[in-house]
Parts: sequence; structure tokens; C-alpha cells
Amino acid sequence: MLRRLLSLLAVLATAIGLAVLLPATASAAACAGAWNASSVYWGGNTASYNGRNWQAKWWTQNERPGSADVWGDKGACGGTDPGPGPNPSGFVVSEAQFNQMFPNRNSFYTYSGLTAALSAYPGFATTGSDTVKKQEAAAFLANVSHETGGLVHIVEQNTANYPHYCDAGQPYGCPAGQAAYYGRGPIQLSWNFNYKAAGDALGIDLLRDPYRVERDAAVAWKTGLWYWNTQNGPGTMTAHNAMVNQAGFGHTIRSINGSLECDGKNPAQVQSRVNNYQRFTQILGVAPGGNLYC
Repeated sequence: MLRRLLSLLAVLATAIGLAVLLPATASAAACAGAWNASSVYWGGNTASYNGRNWQAKWWTQNERPGSADVWGDKGACGGTDPGPGPNPSGFVVSEAQFNQMFPNRNSFYTYSGLTAALSAYPGFATTGSDTVKKQEAAAFLANVSHETGGLVHIVEQNTANYPHYCDAGQPYGCPAGQAAYYGRGPIQLSWNFNYKAAGDALGIDLLRDPYRVERDAAVAWKTGLWYWNTQNGPGTMTAHNAMVNQAGFGHTIRSINGSLECDGKNPAQVQSRVNNYQRFTQILGVAPGGNLYC
């Protein structure tokens, strides 16, 4: 009855030159990305299927929405969800995801400092499939999180170690002072020979000014990326190659601190790194892959 009355009013209004606004019909929510049988969905991830949006309650793969109790029905949908748009930085980790990974980080470790450092190693988190790119980014940030207490510490906390990081037998010595080459930055760069090697690679005189790593966020991130992309450490490959070639996250642990943690030497420390990696891959919406331990 009401609809007929509104229609009649519209006809009368048109006849005398008036405009009548009829109540708008409610539209369905935009559809999330279409469900894909080959994708892994973590708790909270959404997908659309048969004209409805669904939200995963926990990890699932190959379980079609509506056919198992791991999916929650979020209602009918229509149209296309444009999503958040491309990440302006081009990095596979958005600033929002970075903040989610490091909710208590020190303000020194800026997202802009990280993205500014990426140009030093353009192959980092840009090689391989989208899954591999995100796995590498998660692996790097997981190790970084462990080394710095969640991006809280800029410098090594055990000051008793400071004088021991000067290898005076090197021909260039320790021009910044015997106790100047303590751990700094996201990978806790230490020893005079590492400061020299990193500085030479990056075109920055870190041998004479190691303090720059704790003053400049972009430089700090670059030293972490230098180690990740170029140094085997105690391992047999760089951490970058370990992830790109899908050797597994465990090999990144070995490359960074394998002599002290791997082969059963410190399983709690290894587990801490693995926990970080699993949490970060979940935030990025990818599976962690195999060979997580060293």
C-alpha cells in the first residue's frame, strides 16, 4: 500500500514539475576476494563464495565456505571490494601491518626508514612469487624482532661486551675506539670488521663513525639488510638465499646466530624466532613453509 502511494505521489509530482526522492534500496556489502581452493586462510581472513562473504575462524585450506564449520557466514555481498589499494612504498609489508607486528617499537625504528633502506638491496622481498616475497619479509622482520626485543633496543644491552668487539689485529684497527663497535640496529651489527665491511658495501664510513647506525634509522635498516642479503655467518648460505630458494626459515637462524643457537644449543631462542615468524606470516596472510628449525 505504501509503495503504491509513493508511486502515485511521484506521478503527480512529475505532472506539476516537482522532484520526489524515493527511499533508497539497501545495497549488499562489497564482496571480499573470491575464495581460492589453493590459498591458505588464517583466522580472521575473509573470502567471498556464491554471493556471500565468509570469515575464517581459524587456519583452513581446501575447505569450501559453507561446507565446514571453520567459516563464519558474514552475509550476502554484491559488487567488488576495491581493497586498500596499492602500498605506496612498494614493500610487501604495509605500514599498518608493520605497526601490528611491532606495537611497542622504539620510535627510532620508523617504517619510512625501513622503506628508504630497501633501495640498497632491491632483490630483498621482491624475488619469486608473492608468497615467497612475503615469507622473506616476515623472516627478516622475525629475526629482527628477536634481536631487538620487538624493535625496542637500538643498541646491545650488555655493556660488558662492548670492549670485546675490537679486533685490533685488523690492519685498519679500531679508529673509533676499542669499545665503539658494540651491537647496533635491527640485526645488532657488531665487531669492527663488520662495521668496515657494511660501510664499504653501503658507501658509508661506519668504521670511523659506527655511532651513525644508532643515529640514522635508514642507515640502521641498511646494515640489517646488508647482513641479510650478503653474509652467510655461521651458515652455508645468506638468509636471503635461504628464503628465495625455499630452504626454510631455519637456515636464516643458522646464518644469523647458528653457532650459539642451532643444533640444540639454545632451543628456547630458536623457538622465539620461529614464533615471531609464524605470527608475521599470519599477519601477511601466507603459510610459513617448511624447515622452520635449525
